[in-house]
Amino acid sequence: MCRPGDEGHYIFRGSMLLVPPEREDAEIHKAVIGESLLSELKIQRDADVYSVPPLEGSKTINAVMLYNKEPLPGWKEIPMRQALTTITGGSMAKGEGDLGRILRAYHVGLWRNESRFCGSCGTKNSNAENELARQCPGCGRMEFPRISPAVITIIINDKDEALLAHNKKFASRFYSLIAGFNEAGESLEATVAREIREEVALEVKDIRYICSQPWPFPDSLMLGFTCRHAGGEIKVDNIEIEDAQWFSRDKLPTIPGGGSVSRYLIGLWLEGKL
Repeated sequence: MCRPGDEGHYIFRGSMLLVPPEREDAEIHKAVIGESLLSELKIQRDADVYSVPPLEGSKTINAVMLYNKEPLPGWKEIPMRQALTTITGGSMAKGEGDLGRILRAYHVGLWRNESRFCGSCGTKNSNAENELARQCPGCGRMEFPRISPAVITIIINDKDEALLAHNKKFASRFYSLIAGFNEAGESLEATVAREIREEVALEVKDIRYICSQPWPFPDSLMLGFTCRHAGGEIKVDNIEIEDAQWFSRDKLPTIPGGGSVSRYLIGLWLEGKL
């Protein structure tokens, strides 16, 4: 726990946010450890203690990423995706306020682990001065936190039905929206059309941007779109998508939980706003 005068830290282990056992759900967005515990963590754990400059006029964000596979005794571990839903109360996580600080700290912590060595010459990287970057002391190469843009799209047909799909990677039998990463040299609108064509063999029109969401799993920026069905019959690729169907508002499958841009887009359609 933080003592008077300590700067709070967020603490992560893998995909988990760690909080003290007595911490209520309504308080998990608050920084939880101070300088009084950092020395012990450094000695007993493989830990990266780091600071992240804020995007706006708030205080520096302090965090710890634990690499030890064993849980921290006495602390609760909350999956980051669950934490997003808990903190937002089911509304879309827009990356603002305390939640934005957690998302930024977590994203940077994952990147720091993956950028410990230079991608050009293999020398161990150092922290760059005066900016959030790694710098190779050997060849001078600079590396900045990686951000991977990805589109996610709700497709609506002439019957006002939405296309929902089950991805093979989903842990449970829920249905979500078609999504995919933007390729080099490709516009976001072209990514929307390509991903839909590749995964469910449909052609679309009236592609329209709706919103964005930072999604640090590990480094995405989700860009939400809506579009209309222009032609073709559903034919899943059986590589990523194993089932996709048109659904009406009164006959929905299990859909994503709150906190995600996918649920936000589905919610807009359910409310008749798309």
